[in-house]
Amino acid sequence: MKKMLLLLACCSSQVLLFGQDCKNYIYLQANKTIEMTIYNRKGAPDGKQVYKISEVSNSGGTVNARVNSEMFDKKGKPVTKATGNYKCTGGMMMIDMKMSIPSQQMEQFKNAEVKAEDVYIEYPANMNVGDQLKDGNFNMDVDNNGMKQSLSMLISDRKVEGKETVTTTAGTWECYKISSKMKLTIKTMGIGIPFNLEQTEWFAPGFGVVKTESKHGGTAITAIN
Repeated sequence: MKKMLLLLACCSSQVLLFGQDCKNYIYLQANKTIEMTIYNRKGAPDGKQVYKISEVSNSGGTVNARVNSEMFDKKGKPVTKATGNYKCTGGMMMIDMKMSIPSQQMEQFKNAEVKAEDVYIEYPANMNVGDQLKDGNFNMDVDNNGMKQSLSMLISDRKVEGKETVTTTAGTWECYKISSKMKLTIKTMGIGIPFNLEQTEWFAPGFGVVKTESKHGGTAITAIN
């Protein structure tokens, strides 16, 4: 489970078009609840991540949503919570990189003073097989009861490897398969050890991320309410 926790986007006519391009993204639909099952490296269920969408707004052609996330272990016990923003402009989905911080780290920082700028990882609406997608680079400063810490996370080498059909208990989607590398470094008093992870995700244009995998396990959408 500990390793699994590490797994773990003018004129009025243009504004209307932007809204149409973004309206079907599941993480931008008010009051939706998305359940992602967490799997261990052997493919067995090991918990779940539940996302609840609130405060959806449309301003200047950009759709914004507040997303609340809660993780549960395989016995259904709550592990940790997180909150972030998702947005979309012209069909490009953008996910708050704070949502990619390992859950045990967020739990560790929950009572700390945290300073970070909003940084988003982008999923273009018009991606094609072979495309190299934009990197994401997130930095956060932490004051944990006087102890100075920092977190840096780089998601790089994002390549669209192919197209695949993904089916789960929640539905079937035509997805782009995107590989990437993540480097996470947490420093305490200037000293830290980087953690490196290669991962793959399946992204359905107009819907969102459906499935993820790494050597430690993966996740998949298994229920939508």
